[in-house]
Amino acid sequence: MKWYGLNARELPWRSTKNPYHIWICEIVLQQTRVEQGKNHYLNFVQRFPDVKSLAEANIDEVLLYWKGLGYYSRAINLHTAAKQVMTDFGGDFPKHFDEILKLKGVGKYTAAAVASICFDEKIPAIDGNFYRVLSRIFADDFDVSSSKAYQYFYNLAMMIMPEENFGDFNQAIMDIGSEVCKPKNPNCGICPVQENCLAFGLGKVQNFPVKSKKVKPQGLKLKYYHILYKEYFLIKQRDDSFIWKRLYDFPEEIPSELETFITEEKTINHKLTHKNLEISIAKVSIDDKAIFEEFARKNQFIITDFEKSHQKSFPKPLENFLKKEFEGF
Repeated sequence: MKWYGLNARELPWRSTKNPYHIWICEIVLQQTRVEQGKNHYLNFVQRFPDVKSLAEANIDEVLLYWKGLGYYSRAINLHTAAKQVMTDFGGDFPKHFDEILKLKGVGKYTAAAVASICFDEKIPAIDGNFYRVLSRIFADDFDVSSSKAYQYFYNLAMMIMPEENFGDFNQAIMDIGSEVCKPKNPNCGICPVQENCLAFGLGKVQNFPVKSKKVKPQGLKLKYYHILYKEYFLIKQRDDSFIWKRLYDFPEEIPSELETFITEEKTINHKLTHKNLEISIAKVSIDDKAIFEEFARKNQFIITDFEKSHQKSFPKPLENFLKKEFEGF
């Protein structure tokens, strides 16, 4: 705690105890590094400064302000949760861990972070930093990939948690894990708890934490048709049943008579956390406006151009594909 008082990172959300802002920042940082997430966070809360403005916004605009952060289901869950706060909590952000946990997309770590930082609830915000820091301090080989790891390290954290300033304690562990007790090449020489760290004393810092399970990514093949008439092309919006919920992509099927318009085909490889994607995109250049518009109308596709497409959110590989096609990158 003394170390944190002197070395806490200066972050835009550290100057507030507004639970809405802390919630947004924690969701942003779930799959995003702090440096990358800072500006996205600031832009998002500037456009949606409170729960009401987020709840009343159109989902397409929410996704647009999430652009560049990836894992768009986070933005969809934020939008849903904001509506929950308005309907279930009368517009007041819930104040207790158990209530915050009811919000869509909020897990135990995020609920604990908000509850401790904003409402001074005594509850550890267990995440990868906690697992790493505590397993090294105690030279504890409990498997952090085990389904029982959360409760085990929760109990361990409660044993050393102070009797006040619970939010600062959680943020101190976060900063120690991020700045000092790193996964690789930890800065043990500047660590404030080095003399109490059993793993350091044993010379086995790199042996912890112990993690046995590793999820093997699954392969997934996708086929798209990039259907063009001059500078215009066709897009559609995904529903909630696919990995790219509510994002825009291209048609996935065409009738046999349009196959004669296929001019080239590209394959893009893209890695997600648990999936390796192989995306095939066939370019279909139609020179007849009537055929192009009739196909769009029949299948309820949206006709757009590159400039207008900036107002839509696409999966990263398709966004990159469009840039290369229209900007010549």
